[in-house]
Amino acid sequence: MAPAWVRNVWVRRAGVAAAGVAVLMGTALLLDRLFPPPLGRLADLSVTVTDRKGQPLRVFTNAAGAWRLPATVDDVSPLFVELLLAYEDRRFESHAGVDPLAVLRAAGQNLGAGRVVSGASTITMQVARLLEPRPRTFSAKLIEAARAAQLEWRYGKRDILGMYLTLAPYGGNIEGIRAASLMLLGKAPAELDAAEAALLVSLPQSPSHLRPDRYPERAQAARDKVLDRVAESGALSPKAVAEAKSLPVPSARLSLPSHAPHLADRLRRANPGQPEIVTTIDGTLQQAVEALGRRAAETLNPQAGLAVLVVDNRDRSVLAYLGSPNALDETRQGPIDMVRAVRSPGSALKPFIYGLGFDDGIIHPLTQIADVSTRFGDWAPRNFDRSFTGDLTVMEALQRSLNVPAVLVLDRVGPLRFAEALRKAGARLVLPGGTTLPGLPVALGGASISLWDMTTLYSGLSRDGLVAPLRARMDEPGGAEQRLLSATAAQQVRAILEGSPPPPGVVQAQELRGSGPVALKTGTSYGFRDAWAFGVTGRYTVGVWVGRPDGTPSPDHYGRNTAAPLLFEVFDRLPAERGRPAGPVRNEAPPELLRHLRPGEVELAGPRQTDRLRLTFPVSDMVLEALGPDGKGEPMTLTAAGGRRPLSWLIDGRRIAQSPIARDVVWRPDGPGVVRVTVLDADGRSDSATVEIR
Repeated sequence: MAPAWVRNVWVRRAGVAAAGVAVLMGTALLLDRLFPPPLGRLADLSVTVTDRKGQPLRVFTNAAGAWRLPATVDDVSPLFVELLLAYEDRRFESHAGVDPLAVLRAAGQNLGAGRVVSGASTITMQVARLLEPRPRTFSAKLIEAARAAQLEWRYGKRDILGMYLTLAPYGGNIEGIRAASLMLLGKAPAELDAAEAALLVSLPQSPSHLRPDRYPERAQAARDKVLDRVAESGALSPKAVAEAKSLPVPSARLSLPSHAPHLADRLRRANPGQPEIVTTIDGTLQQAVEALGRRAAETLNPQAGLAVLVVDNRDRSVLAYLGSPNALDETRQGPIDMVRAVRSPGSALKPFIYGLGFDDGIIHPLTQIADVSTRFGDWAPRNFDRSFTGDLTVMEALQRSLNVPAVLVLDRVGPLRFAEALRKAGARLVLPGGTTLPGLPVALGGASISLWDMTTLYSGLSRDGLVAPLRARMDEPGGAEQRLLSATAAQQVRAILEGSPPPPGVVQAQELRGSGPVALKTGTSYGFRDAWAFGVTGRYTVGVWVGRPDGTPSPDHYGRNTAAPLLFEVFDRLPAERGRPAGPVRNEAPPELLRHLRPGEVELAGPRQTDRLRLTFPVSDMVLEALGPDGKGEPMTLTAAGGRRPLSWLIDGRRIAQSPIARDVVWRPDGPGVVRVTVLDADGRSDSATVEIR
């Protein structure tokens, strides 16, 4: 046993050593806290907008102008990781940031050669240099070693490897394995073969000197060097190495995808700081629609453009979004997103005018309506072909898109009420400059609206009159539904439009496959400036706009001959569906009061006149406490003013009473819920209110 004084010396030395270790640890922790790893470059990433399956639609350069996509170990082929570690850092899994054996090996080789022939940088040290670039000096190496130890202290091996995979340079402004694999090889890094993996392992050694698009011979030699090295380590068999060496290296740099560019750009600006945005777009369908758009544009005026929107009615997700035939074509003003631009819809709003007319008890699909020369104040609308038909049914008037009947119905519905109904459903009408209130010309395109909003409205026809915002992002929650039309009215409108004949020469592949009909409506704005087509089936809604973005007329190009053929081509690219069609319209005679609608005394659109029929109680959006303790409705009095008697009273389109003399009637609600109260006078004028009964 050692003497006591010896033991005391060892105890004191151990204490000093422990204290020294503690000081070093404390100093290291303090330095780590004061100088955390600079991760700013990892945060400066390219934004990738993908389709619903995660495939890139469009990639944007980062703030530094580089293509830098985030990557993890799970994003790349295991073979690439194996070759990378075998070539760059064999002891990556065991060292603490600096590999002492590699340092000794490199020092010996460099001393023997009298120059630098080998380095000792580990992958972790390379990550430190990529995070904080410095000139390659001895002091910089020491800092890299310290930062490497810090990274190993803070992060796991997979995290450090992910940093390398994100930041490694590949020549020019390509950084990271994902961008390199896509732009040099045209594939995802998870799909790399041995030759491709070896090439991408070699390029970061000298990215500018080895660029395969500029120096393919150098790139091939560097690739083969990697293959030889990994063959020595046993990572690849001699046969696999020989096969890989026999393959050429790519000699051109590829472009990253650029699909749905207008939508991608809008989503990127709306979601700053989000490196990946997953859209609802169906990538395959998007490419098909883009090809159709380019082909259709070739048949148009060189300055004309077009836009297409495809929606899945089940969840209102946007499946295809084409803002222009070519976003880079300045001649066609391609950078302008015509899906969002507001344009005159022509007669494309007519179905919703008739739908409100059905709900208000003004018309029925089989009501006889007069298409005759009619003056509304100082305005006398005419039909597209300048002729008049006389009496015909509302169904025929809508299918033929006649103008006077639509204006006649809007005069009864009320332009202000119509515009307000669209606004509540989420569609914005833009009135002409200097106009404060909508007038009757709204029926024929006297206000502007976007293709996005119009398609939103038409999608509601497939959902029994319920309208909600469209969704373009997978993580976007569905908006609240707003009732534009009753279920009955929406089904009647859709059934009527299903009877509209397709353009001449158009044969629907869907019909050949046994799918249901398309409810079709076209529109043409004044002066042939805008051609529209909308199609609705049980599952899909397609909207098409064609015209010149600068508003110049395109004579002889209108909805039926320009937009509708493209619409049916889009439908032919959609999967066959077995959904239930809405039609045909039931062949039942309308009620007596709804058998005819003829022009009577008409007035200019504007504020209501004192003698005009108006519902004074209830008014729209009221919540009425009209249920007793037993849950049954209590009697309440409905009142009206103006109009010519007798007055008819309807609840949800069903007549409940007629008052020959009085201007009120007592009604007992059936129970809780939202109802539409309508009063109809002897001249066919009406006023309505939607209220909630509680």
